[in-house]
Amino acid sequence: MDIHALQQIVHQTRDARRKQTLPKFSPADRDQLIHKYHPDFRERAYRPIRFGPNDGDKTVLELATLLEGDSPIADGFDLTADHTTDVLVVGGGGAGCAAALHAHAAGAKVILATKLRLGDSNSVMAQGGMQISVAPEDSPVTHFVDTLKGGHMQNDHQLLKVMVEEGPSIAKWLLSLGVLFDRDADGNLHVKKGGGSSKPRLLTCSDYTGLEIMRVLKDEVLNQNIQLLEFCAAVELTSDEKGNCTGAIFKDLDNHRHVVVAAKSVILATGGIGRLHIQGFPTSNHYGATGDGLCLAYRMGAKLMHIDTFQYHPSGAVYPEQLIGALVTEGIRSEGGHLVNAKGERFVNELDTRDVVSSSIIRECEEGRGIRTMSGRIGVWLDTPLLDAEHGPGTVEKHFPAMMLQFERFGIDISKDPVLIYPTLHYQNGGVKIDTNSETNVKHLFVAGEASGGLHGRNRLMGNSLLDLMVFGRRSGLTAAARAATMPQGKLTVGHLKGFRAEAKKHGSAGGVVSPMILPPYTRKEPERMANS
Repeated sequence: MDIHALQQIVHQTRDARRKQTLPKFSPADRDQLIHKYHPDFRERAYRPIRFGPNDGDKTVLELATLLEGDSPIADGFDLTADHTTDVLVVGGGGAGCAAALHAHAAGAKVILATKLRLGDSNSVMAQGGMQISVAPEDSPVTHFVDTLKGGHMQNDHQLLKVMVEEGPSIAKWLLSLGVLFDRDADGNLHVKKGGGSSKPRLLTCSDYTGLEIMRVLKDEVLNQNIQLLEFCAAVELTSDEKGNCTGAIFKDLDNHRHVVVAAKSVILATGGIGRLHIQGFPTSNHYGATGDGLCLAYRMGAKLMHIDTFQYHPSGAVYPEQLIGALVTEGIRSEGGHLVNAKGERFVNELDTRDVVSSSIIRECEEGRGIRTMSGRIGVWLDTPLLDAEHGPGTVEKHFPAMMLQFERFGIDISKDPVLIYPTLHYQNGGVKIDTNSETNVKHLFVAGEASGGLHGRNRLMGNSLLDLMVFGRRSGLTAAARAATMPQGKLTVGHLKGFRAEAKKHGSAGGVVSPMILPPYTRKEPERMANS
């Protein structure tokens, strides 16, 4: 059936749904739902890591293979430094820019290296907002408790305490740089309620919060004349004779040459792993999100945590094909948009935690209540026109201009017709284990942002990622700068690879896999008959 004909059930059932009583989940119901339908619990998708700091821990097949993969750097590689700096930041998203700016402000010489261009990151695509307890009726304690519940009580309490307490100062810093957060009629910061939160605390810039924050951070990095290495992908870290981190080796993607940077401290802010497309899921992640930081840190001996849990954002686009996996912002559900199955029914509280909502959508589709597109994809409706019906004409256009534009490119007016959505691979809940200053168990190696683990537990609460980036970007930058001011540059070696390769050989090689991946393998393969002709 034509997609436009299928949309009619959403319009026809709108009045009835306004009166519908939503199903209520007890804690046992929630656990049962998640264990049955969430992708984290598909045993066939996981295997134990065979060696290294997380020997025996399970993670998804795609990540386990990369963690066990060999370095592209051979024995005898020339480690003459092309650049020397106090603090080396790897990654040009929110965490990387924040780290570089704070390290620079503390007086350190900083180099910021990024795989693509400055700002090409998941940060720039964040739509829903940033959770910070700035409202009079809110508090860091309430923010702490909400996040702990959302993370299934598995969050690192010390990391979480730091994040919620430093949130208000981060808001002041961003405002001082020129970030244009939404205001209410009185000129106060406007806050919205996000999924899994008991109080409204989302600071937003319409539906392009991450874009606005990155606009300002990028400008500030350029204004401060921080040295940039763009299109430079990190392929290995360097270590001294004690195993401390002393720099990194990059591959220049423009000329395919290697670049060696000696640094007293290294901050990995390399983001997530969405472009590994684990379990075959589409992703909302940017092109370079291939888990590089995890591979580099792991070979150095850094411990990982919570690497068996990933976040699938409930509302990834399913139609049209050109937008598969792209986010349909959670802000629409925050404003009252309904999730609707093929029968025209609501089936979950749209503002429940992301793992519950995603599991509920997958359940509807697997039990035959999803809507199938002509290309064979399946999803449920998000009733976007309901916002105009509830709050007046022009609501969708005013509050979600980026989303309107995204769909208008393909002839779809989301203020008039609902959109079809299904969970999309969105966030890496775990990562490299860090302390409250973002340092790993490898001396002088810091990790900030999505590549780190522990803060979010087993499910990230929406809006906490942008705050995470800013808080631990700042902490890593300040600590790395202070460290660099009191120590000499360490020797550059790749001695850690000897032990790693010995372990790999003992446990069987990773089948010739080299990591990090750097970029996803999207190139079209020639048919065998053509390749051999």
